[in-house]
Amino acid sequence: MNIARNTLKEYSLRQTGCREDILNAFTSHEYALSHSDLENQLGERFDRVTIYRTLKTFVDKGILHKVLDDVGGTKYALCRTSECSHEEHHHDHVHFKCTTCGNTTCIESIHIPTINLPQGYVRKEVNMLVQGVCPNCN
Repeated sequence: MNIARNTLKEYSLRQTGCREDILNAFTSHEYALSHSDLENQLGERFDRVTIYRTLKTFVDKGILHKVLDDVGGTKYALCRTSECSHEEHHHDHVHFKCTTCGNTTCIESIHIPTINLPQGYVRKEVNMLVQGVCPNCN
C-alpha cells in the first residue's frame, strides 16, 4: 500500500483518486505547493473546486498546514509532526522562501518565539516568512 493510501486510512478519509494524487504530489516535493501548482501538476483530471475542497479537508484533518506566501497567496505543506490533528495545528516554525527558485520550505528546527499580545487579543496562528537563497540555488 502506498503512502497516500496509508495516510487516508490513518485519518479515516475515503480514498479517491484526487485525494491520492494530491497527497502523492506533496510527498514527492520537499517544499510547499499552491493550488495552482497542483492544478498544473494534475492537469485536467480534477476541477478547481475539487482541489480546493481536498486541500481544505486535509488542513481540517491535520494532514496539511497553510503557508502564507509573500505575494498574498496561500501555499500548503505536509504536517510532518505527529502533534497536528484536526483540533489543532502546531506550526510555530519558520518558513523560508527562496527568491531564486520561488520554493517555500518549512524549517521546523527554528521556532517562532511566543508573542504576548495585549489583553483582549486572541492568537489563532503565527506565521514567519524568511526570504533569501536556498541551499539548492546558493
